[in-house]
Amino acid sequence: MSTSECSPRKRIIIGISGASGFLYGVQALRYLRQLHVESHVVISPAAHLTRSLETTLSEDDVHKLADVIYPFDDIAADIASGSFMASGMLIAPCSMNTLAAVAAGFTNSLLARAADVTLKERRRLVLMVRETPLHAGHLRNMLQVTETGGIIFPPVPAWYAHPASTENIIAHSVARALSLLDLDCDTLPRWGETPNLNNRSKSL
Repeated sequence: MSTSECSPRKRIIIGISGASGFLYGVQALRYLRQLHVESHVVISPAAHLTRSLETTLSEDDVHKLADVIYPFDDIAADIASGSFMASGMLIAPCSMNTLAAVAAGFTNSLLARAADVTLKERRRLVLMVRETPLHAGHLRNMLQVTETGGIIFPPVPAWYAHPASTENIIAHSVARALSLLDLDCDTLPRWGETPNLNNRSKSL
């Protein structure tokens, strides 16, 4: 068996659900392409509605950023099985509906099934949840996912990085989320490591 057969290209599963913030998922796909990481993607119908409302991107534009796209209801897809090797999964953005499905283990879609498989195989699952304000049910679902092994990662802006645009804010949040999957984006400003941040901190 060759070395390439023993060490396949790194794979990450990306889920995009219907919460506001479709561009978080798009930025994740752009980063994975830059990092030469294979992306396996499932997008909910509600997410495509959000895409049409929030962006000028077509469905085909998004598909071109992915290595593999799966239909939302294809429960027999590769990523529905624990035997499919992936390093982890990011749901960006993650709606409260998707959060509730993951928390309850309710796998009625490929998006929820892939997340459930990620957890049962003890792989890293990161949810960029998008909602405010939060009621007790939302918080209980976040706690349930956390206790099951997932990571709740609301895309909170890092103002210390002095973002100059909406794109900067999105890129920083996604880079931080991907770092939880052991992926290092060179564009991510890091406190104590990025010179400009160090200089600003000393001037405060």
